[in-house]
Amino acid sequence: MGSTLCICSRGVITIENKRYLFIQKLGEGGFSYVDLVEGVHDGRFYALKRILCHDREDRKEALHEVEMHRLFNHPNILRLEGHCMMEKGPKWEAWLLLPFVRRGTLWNAVEALRDRNVFLSEEKILYILHGICLGLKAIHDQGYAHRDLKPTNVLLEDDDRPLLMDLGSMNHSRIEVNGNRQAMAVQDWAAQRCTISYRAPELFSVDSNCVIDERTDIWSLGCVLYSMMFGEGPYDMIFQKGDSVALAVQNSISIPENNRIGLHLPPRMHCYRSCCFDDAGSVGYCPW
Repeated sequence: MGSTLCICSRGVITIENKRYLFIQKLGEGGFSYVDLVEGVHDGRFYALKRILCHDREDRKEALHEVEMHRLFNHPNILRLEGHCMMEKGPKWEAWLLLPFVRRGTLWNAVEALRDRNVFLSEEKILYILHGICLGLKAIHDQGYAHRDLKPTNVLLEDDDRPLLMDLGSMNHSRIEVNGNRQAMAVQDWAAQRCTISYRAPELFSVDSNCVIDERTDIWSLGCVLYSMMFGEGPYDMIFQKGDSVALAVQNSISIPENNRIGLHLPPRMHCYRSCCFDDAGSVGYCPW
């Protein structure tokens, strides 16, 4: 793997007493950058996520993401290889060392196929969906929710095994809301941290007396499934047109005509957001 890229400009960094060579930039977001680095000690490639921290609250949020990664050692959740905080003048950068997944995200795969008017096979959709469900179950079992599940936050290994990533928006699965002030605080947080076209309806207009729980992830999971089936999320186009996603999520989804997909729930089961319920009322995660 280490021989397939040419190492030209060698910047050396150290994380947890191990040295890494800077290879190239992979991408950037609003407050973070991702670089490709190679371990001097093992010759393996890694993705280095650098989160810009302007103040103490930013540093706290970055360390929260580190803590969320450390909770898990699961085949469907991206593992953290190492981390450190780097002082950059008056500011700081949080460095998170993560495995480099050459293939990229689920959205990369969906978009590349869609551009050729090709779609994921039903078998592959079910396999990927099952892996995402296992990752979510591990998160929920720890008492947390991901809160920002979307195709760009799912990496795909070469064997199609999905890896959930970007754990910075994770928080406790059950949030009890008591009063208008707390409702607005949760709503404002969701507006900043939960991608709008994959955000659950209850996060657009938070009730003053309610419980927000892990069902928000299952709404997002349904949107991810839709994107795998039809090449885009159910609300992606609404958002791109500038129409109201908050209004759209209150109405039924129109499923495109597509005879190539024949997904069905198992007999005597019906899906309801976070769980599947059998006729006796027993609860369990979707068995796909």
